[in-house]
Amino acid sequence: MERERHYDLVVVGGGINGVGIARDAAGRGFSVLLCEQDDLAAHTSSASTKLIHGGLRYLEHYEFSLVSKALTEREVLLRNAPHIIWPLRFVMPHQPTLRPAWLIRLGLLLYDRLGKRRLLPGSRAIDLHRHPAGLPLRPELKRGFEYSDCWVQDARLVVLNAMDAAERGAAILPRTRCTAAERGAKRWRLRLQAADGSERRVTAACLVNATGPWVRRFLEQIAGLTAGTDVRLVKGSHIVVPRLFQHGYCYIFQNPDRRIVFAIPFEQDYTLVGTTDVPFTGDPATVAIDADEVAYLCDAINRYFRQQIGPDDVVWSYAGVRPLHDEDEVADPAAVTRDYALELDRTAAPVLSVYGGKITTYRRLAEEAMGAIESLLGRRRGSWTAGAPLPGGDLPQADFDAFHKDFCQRHPWLPAPLALRYARNYGSRSELLLDGATSLADLGQHYGADLYEREVRYLIAHEWARSSDDILWRRTKLGLRLPPTEAARLQQRLEAEPAPLTTSAGQGLRN
Repeated sequence: MERERHYDLVVVGGGINGVGIARDAAGRGFSVLLCEQDDLAAHTSSASTKLIHGGLRYLEHYEFSLVSKALTEREVLLRNAPHIIWPLRFVMPHQPTLRPAWLIRLGLLLYDRLGKRRLLPGSRAIDLHRHPAGLPLRPELKRGFEYSDCWVQDARLVVLNAMDAAERGAAILPRTRCTAAERGAKRWRLRLQAADGSERRVTAACLVNATGPWVRRFLEQIAGLTAGTDVRLVKGSHIVVPRLFQHGYCYIFQNPDRRIVFAIPFEQDYTLVGTTDVPFTGDPATVAIDADEVAYLCDAINRYFRQQIGPDDVVWSYAGVRPLHDEDEVADPAAVTRDYALELDRTAAPVLSVYGGKITTYRRLAEEAMGAIESLLGRRRGSWTAGAPLPGGDLPQADFDAFHKDFCQRHPWLPAPLALRYARNYGSRSELLLDGATSLADLGQHYGADLYEREVRYLIAHEWARSSDDILWRRTKLGLRLPPTEAARLQQRLEAEPAPLTTSAGQGLRN
């Protein structure tokens, strides 16, 4: 066991809120350690609908402040990570029996204006019999509405925040569980246990509990404190099916239960459909979609599309548990606020607990969290993340299309789909991944799909990947294309030769 080390801040939880706070704190000059019991983004943060959006439906619940905050963040994040975040146009077919057209149009006009929109086009009414998005829809659907939001590679957003935190001096420890937290008058004493059983003890001036669905359990069972805020656990599930339409538009569908379901182009050959809102009481680590949810999502698609789908069409599914801040005990899970609450306990060594939140507002959450605790640590530097690109996002004028064109010209030997994937996943860091390669042979062993040894080594060296799931389902989505036999071969390779492939994540990297 190594000698006890002291940090200004220890963050427990490697989802989007935890890494966002760690990054912000490290950039302000504080010493930071983040630990996560599993892989980064292993749970809720990789199980989202993968949208950076204001949440159009939240307007019905009068959450104007949340929508405004999220829409403002949408453009901040689009500028800071243009490789993993990009604009989408959504089409909402109108069902007169569900909501009147004037109400939808009014809501969209409000949506256009709440976020001080500068980069994205506004909303408009459309004729579905003339619009490209109308072709796959049932013929009785005649009119609709079109508006803008953004897509995000959610797990990569988590990893990039962790990378930036590490490059600014933070210690990032995935697969490391906080097994004990003892509170003193001025500092916390923490015991951390790695996956191999080894332990380290650290102290911290402040503890951040960003454990998501485990927020109450961590406070009560590990820190020995009483949670002052309630949390509602709600399961959200998604399915992926073969591509249902050939154009690039997305759909937002209204359901008779007044919930909405998205249908979004996914990984070129597929359509992502989600999400559900189901009360959850089990272990968040073992959450999974059930048959009723699959049927619900298929029914939502079949209500609108000419092409019908069923459970046998599902090629992949995933589920996550949202830890929603629920002080008002709202009966309908879909109506529980997606806004966040920060609870700061200063009765002894301070602990900040994070409740709720959505991926779109993580940076603002982190900024507010640091605003609440920086004076307790000795203020070093003010807010800074709004104008700071994430790793790989430092593209000229935040123009991905221009970067991608130049990248292809500089590496003409890369097949077009692979060049696009590298540019999208890694942005300017693609050059570090390629590092002198001039042919496909230089990329090393080919595992199938378009996964090569060079990328595997990069992900292990710089992005904390250790297993085939880390690589195939979180750092990339190549699990959709790689045969199970090849995925097993990759896992065997990782288990057989961990030492030559493993280096310190984040070392030697700069924006």
